[in-house]
Amino acid sequence: MWALIYGRLWLMHELTDIPIMLGAVTLSSLGPVIILSPFGGVIADRVNRLKLVIISRFLFASLALLTALLIALGFIQPWHLISISLATGVLLSFDIPSRQAMLPNLVPPQHLANAIAVYSMLTAGSAIIGPGMFVPLVNYYGLEGLFFLIAGVYGLTVLTLSLMKPVDRKTEPLTRSLWLGLVEGLSYVSKHRTIFRLLLIGILGGIFGMSFETLLPIFADKILAGGITPYGSLLLAVGIGGLTGSAILASTGSLRNAAAIQTVAAVLLGTSLVLFSSITMFVPALIIIAFTGLASVIFLTINNTMVQSQVDERYRGRVMSLHQFTWAASALGGFLMGALAQITTAPVALMAGGLITAIVVGGAAATLVPDWIHRFKESNHAMQQSQE
Repeated sequence: MWALIYGRLWLMHELTDIPIMLGAVTLSSLGPVIILSPFGGVIADRVNRLKLVIISRFLFASLALLTALLIALGFIQPWHLISISLATGVLLSFDIPSRQAMLPNLVPPQHLANAIAVYSMLTAGSAIIGPGMFVPLVNYYGLEGLFFLIAGVYGLTVLTLSLMKPVDRKTEPLTRSLWLGLVEGLSYVSKHRTIFRLLLIGILGGIFGMSFETLLPIFADKILAGGITPYGSLLLAVGIGGLTGSAILASTGSLRNAAAIQTVAAVLLGTSLVLFSSITMFVPALIIIAFTGLASVIFLTINNTMVQSQVDERYRGRVMSLHQFTWAASALGGFLMGALAQITTAPVALMAGGLITAIVVGGAAATLVPDWIHRFKESNHAMQQSQE
């Protein structure tokens, strides 16, 4: 997935040197998630989630193979890339809610925070491996080689997932209206004040904080050393930072201080983006962007954990589909960052996003800290009474 995202951004950068087109790729990849993910969550609560993920993996492989063939044959055009990215976004709308909803059924509740952190470690680890393979593959085999490999690996995930056994659970009948299921899910979120606020914090963080990757090709090629190798180094630094953040949460993750951790991560994310936007030296830029990766993974993971710990199992698929707006919002943010960079400059756009993340998102996250501590104490007290 990471190689796919970065490969498309670099491919568009090669096809047309227009900043807003980078935002268009990001928007077409994740934009459909904003529209369709709630319906994906309704379906995730009604079908075999494992089978749905297997089907989406197969189709991901097919789209990556199509991209590779278009590049190899010399037919690839910007509209091809945007169309394929759009199709990928549609698949993600159904794939992600099912994957997110599967995890809590596989571990005991008391290990949920650590399990989600370990899951994030795998994601962050792949964010290191992806950029690590990205530059040598493109240098030796071209971008088509990268996309052929992506197609093969997605095919391998289909085989791997087919070895898993689905978890037995009660599901809603398929004959029920999708709209009714969606309305029920939205009603549940609107009445659950904590979940609603967590989703809002995550979405704002996605728009203004997580969209920084859209502008990395410009920073690598125009502001720092120039070329694809620095771009790969920046991605590698982001991945290393993300893996470090996941490892910290996996070893120390606890729901007790989750709200405070989310607040610190939001402020650190915004601050690092402001610092990165003003750096023109390559090595300091690598160090700062690594902290950006660390903060972004901690922010997303702890936000996810807090939501998962609050949601009722009957609504898990629908709530987690709404939580994907946190990630999908980075598509909207990427488009906004690209448009602002087109009007002003990439550093100005990134600095604006960083300031909003640190002040607005960090401030909103801070308002949850007292409520969360009180809720956690009440939950522990109730658990102790039930054990007695």
